[in-house]
Amino acid sequence: METSSNQDGPQSQQSRPQDGLFIRRIAGSDEALVCAAAQGASEPWLTLRRNSSHALSLLNDPRKEAYVALLNGVVAGHCVLDMNGPFAGYIQVLFVMPAMQGSGVGAELLRFVEARIFSESPNVFLCVSGFNPRAQSFYERQGYERIGELKDYVVRGKSEFLMRKALCPKSEFVAAGEAETKS
Repeated sequence: METSSNQDGPQSQQSRPQDGLFIRRIAGSDEALVCAAAQGASEPWLTLRRNSSHALSLLNDPRKEAYVALLNGVVAGHCVLDMNGPFAGYIQVLFVMPAMQGSGVGAELLRFVEARIFSESPNVFLCVSGFNPRAQSFYERQGYERIGELKDYVVRGKSEFLMRKALCPKSEFVAAGEAETKS
């Protein structure tokens, strides 16, 4: 996997060139609209009553980081993460276009976001819907463990499972760049 600097945010990441997958910050309202429309029209967002307007507000929230995965120049997925608060390193959205699910785009997008988060935090957090066993299995295969259940968190009668992947305890973590500063 190749990385390249992106002057308006963290590094962008590209898989082997023949794969044609490129991940970078979302650029412009057209890209955000494409992502929001697709997310708002699919599960689990439909069951959670999170429409495209809600998705667009997350994608445009200046307190969050929004990234897009492009496959041969076409939007293949996106993610939103929150690097603030007690759960810094929270993946609020990881979405793959329905036609691209199972193709590896989600795993690449997750690896990219994990690298971004692990540069500043020893923990990655996310919630996955209790009614979405496919997503639960995906995250478990990527090394996430379920650490709690949030009953009726988004909608009544549905649980969200809080999941975590950790490098080490927070007290032992040294962020990228801090190690060189302390040397």
